[in-house]
Amino acid sequence: MATIKGPLSDDARNTVAECLQGALVDLIDLSLVGKQAHWNLVGTHFRSVHLQLDQVVALARTHMDTLAERAVALGINPDGRAATIAKATKLAQLESGWLEDGKVVATITDCLGGVSKRMYERIRQTEEADPVTQDLLIAAVQEIDKQHWMFQAMT
Repeated sequence: MATIKGPLSDDARNTVAECLQGALVDLIDLSLVGKQAHWNLVGTHFRSVHLQLDQVVALARTHMDTLAERAVALGINPDGRAATIAKATKLAQLESGWLEDGKVVATITDCLGGVSKRMYERIRQTEEADPVTQDLLIAAVQEIDKQHWMFQAMT
């Protein structure tokens, strides 16, 4: 069996592994929460919120793939299994059934704010351990913060 090894020391790899896995959990669940809201949304602002949710899901999917592939390049195994995400997520979960647009906006705003806060902590933790990973986290949080602003403006 092939073994993938990256250039980081064991300590740096452990720090980066924790940061990348946490970011992966956040982004996978953000995409799932976003799609659940997208499919079940109702209300007078349906169209604009529906379209905005697609942007959130797209950014989450793009960055989750980039970060998971970074982990693999460093010899770290990313874990995106449903059970792992369900156990580790910190995102608020939506109710089942139809979701009123105002409640969706509030929930997504909170989710984006929490993801952003955790991303900034990961950026700090990877500053010395792996500046390349740090750059990828910065790129992700730039888009997360933009969406957070846009959802806050709807409240």
